[in-house]
Amino acid sequence: MAAEPTRPVKIIAAADDFGTPLKDALVAHLRTLNIQVEDLGTSSYYSAGAEVGRRVSQSSSSDIRGLVACGTGAGVSIFANKYPGVYAATCLSPSDAVNARSINNSNVLAVSGKYTSPEAAVEVLDAWLNTPFKSACPANDDKPWPQEIHSFLEHSLVEMPEIGKEGAFDTCAVCCLVKNRELNPIDLIPGGSMKILRETPTSAFVRFKAGSVEPAHHHTFGHDLVVIEGKKSVWNLTKEQRYDLTVGDYLFTPPGDVHRVKYHEDTEFFIKWDGHWDMFFDEDLDTAKNAIDKELGLAK
Repeated sequence: MAAEPTRPVKIIAAADDFGTPLKDALVAHLRTLNIQVEDLGTSSYYSAGAEVGRRVSQSSSSDIRGLVACGTGAGVSIFANKYPGVYAATCLSPSDAVNARSINNSNVLAVSGKYTSPEAAVEVLDAWLNTPFKSACPANDDKPWPQEIHSFLEHSLVEMPEIGKEGAFDTCAVCCLVKNRELNPIDLIPGGSMKILRETPTSAFVRFKAGSVEPAHHHTFGHDLVVIEGKKSVWNLTKEQRYDLTVGDYLFTPPGDVHRVKYHEDTEFFIKWDGHWDMFFDEDLDTAKNAIDKELGLAK
């Protein structure tokens, strides 16, 4: 299939101190090609990559691309790629550049001031400028892509920009399991709700509203939990220990250990146990609230 034109109209360029001489040489070359250049100059270390990435990300035109340089080309590439819609690639050879454009539709070129001479970098830049997306490249022995790969690359234009967008996809496998599922209220404890995900061993997704309290209680089974969202405190009264848990924290409570819980924020967690669910209370709700307020210094 015929490839679309590839030359950008404008290049936004920047470098750190280690990459500035090479960036300057490439900017001069770009101007001989009648390509508009916005040279942001020299920035400290990786901020050069970040600023170019930000500017390219904010552009609504595919005719605007970026050029970044540092000692190795890696740091500025990493920071440019922090921004949605930026596909920065560190290229040390013309083959790297052709592959980056053909396969990844690279819109920011990162080069190495330490390992690439100006003459070699010009060849890299020209290859990057002149290679259309989906064209034959060294990664495929310079042959046209098969139709199935060509189709995959075409779809990537739509799929890749969605990666990293808030709400575009769930990064947590547990959250994916319960998405759009209604959790059932926990009748014994106000403010709580639970959804059983599987049984034997049993696992569930649990939510509690901020301010909720679980009175001291125990189970015949031990249970593992991981906090997905929010903040909670667990008092293991049997072991006389307190655990303050937040996102990503794990806790195992052994069978029979008496514990009470306070939810400081709206909290969600994943819990797993063996056996049938049971819950034996060792105090009432008011007693639990008074004990927690006293320990946290909230008692009047």
